[in-house]
Amino acid sequence: MKKLTIFSLLIALPSIVLARVEILDRVAVIVDDGLIMESQITKSILDVKMNIQAQNMSMPPLDEIRKQVIEKLIIEELQLQLGDLFGIRISDGELNQTFDTIAANNQLSLEEFILTIEEAGQSYESVREKIRNDMIIQRVQRGKVGNEINITEQEFESFMKTDPSVAQLRPELSVRQILVKNEKKAQVVLERLDADESFEVIAKEVSLAGNAASGGLMPWRKIADMPELFRLALAEEIVGTVSAPISTGSGFHILKIEEKRGPFVKYEDQWNVRHILLMPTAIRDLPTTLIEIEDVRNRIMAGEDFDKLAKEFSEDEGSALNGGDLDWFGAGVMVKQFEAVMLTSENNVISDVFQTDYGYHFLEVLGTRNFDKTTELIEDRAYSGLYSRKFDEELENTLRSIRAEAFVEIKNLD
Repeated sequence: MKKLTIFSLLIALPSIVLARVEILDRVAVIVDDGLIMESQITKSILDVKMNIQAQNMSMPPLDEIRKQVIEKLIIEELQLQLGDLFGIRISDGELNQTFDTIAANNQLSLEEFILTIEEAGQSYESVREKIRNDMIIQRVQRGKVGNEINITEQEFESFMKTDPSVAQLRPELSVRQILVKNEKKAQVVLERLDADESFEVIAKEVSLAGNAASGGLMPWRKIADMPELFRLALAEEIVGTVSAPISTGSGFHILKIEEKRGPFVKYEDQWNVRHILLMPTAIRDLPTTLIEIEDVRNRIMAGEDFDKLAKEFSEDEGSALNGGDLDWFGAGVMVKQFEAVMLTSENNVISDVFQTDYGYHFLEVLGTRNFDKTTELIEDRAYSGLYSRKFDEELENTLRSIRAEAFVEIKNLD
């Protein structure tokens, strides 16, 4: 009887277990070699609805949200598959560094950032996985799209001249003017300016403009807001620029840029340096290298041409062909030992030989300047804006093509 009872229970057990089985997740979409699960779609729909509510926007129909979510997940899955095909990997160390950066950008410690994630009802591990996937997708996009973008010089120049976003980057200018009746008087003004007389003083003395009493000072304005003739005369936007006489119906104007201001206005101390470098090799040890470079320096000190000897002996491939000339550069570009010697050297004086991690050098500072980098910074920002615009356009075309070529089967789970 006891055996029969146990046997009866064993027969009944599978039906009890089956009765308690619940479907935890289902395949919702097949995408080439990958799958999108129903839980992914459900969570993404919830996220979208929460974002819409947070922005106080009207809620679209659920079917429309679901359709958009599925398409987004399909595109993401296809890019992750390409990442796997290309061998793109994001190490834990790189991911940790990214989390540190995100936390710092939000003025949080990593521990505080993790706590914020968990307080928002999200799993730290799931957020890590999402960011890892986002990083993979970014690299796939750069690889697939970046090489296809080409910006011609003509296209960039046109963008700089016509795009409204570039005009917003331009600085405001403080300009003085002198207005006289004829060209002869304008030439006299230029002669006085060439003799280093004050623009402000001359304006007060001879200018016919209404602002003569203030030394010809005009209101702060961007160059785009000035009359066309003034724009052309001040196009370089360099402080200290004095224009040639500009003929208008009022007479002849002479303009000077006094100052400029704006988020991209920046001045940088720069040095123009030339040097000769000899590096130790397997067959030339450090002491021998030192002897040889001292010999080269002595020849220059005896009157031989720096340019010629740099081309013959210097082992800095980047500058040797230019006679050792490194062109203009700012602080922090060169290694510390090089910069220390440069900063303590007088112009047009050959330094002593010194050592860096590269080998032995000596240098000559050819000049120093305080360089206006405003135009360079604006052009860099404009180029980035144009590149981003073209990148977005090319990315959309690329993703559309990837989607069209993929095998996608959307399951009916109703």
